[in-house]
Amino acid sequence: MIKVSETAKQKVVSLMTEEGYDASTDFVRVGVKSGGCSGLSYELKFDKSAADTDKIFEDNAVRIIVDKKSFLYLVGTTLEYSGGLNGKGFVFNNPNAQRTCGCGESFSL
Repeated sequence: MIKVSETAKQKVVSLMTEEGYDASTDFVRVGVKSGGCSGLSYELKFDKSAADTDKIFEDNAVRIIVDKKSFLYLVGTTLEYSGGLNGKGFVFNNPNAQRTCGCGESFSL
């Protein structure tokens, strides 16, 4: 399961509305791809449909889809949003990551 913090929920709903998505019916697609300075990097985008092989979750009124391969890396992750002076954006609090890069956008197991 992937959790969504209250601040991340507020930002997701706001961004989905801005981009023409409906937070009550559309999804946040979360994934992992090869790349970044630590080996794997996170992906986050909006999607209107899920594939048959996707895992579907709902937490804090946010509908999340994850492809099967990415799910293995992301199980137990909390999606958070930071809007402080040190940077603004979504943050993946991933208990499976053994090493992350300084910017927090990539990780390794």
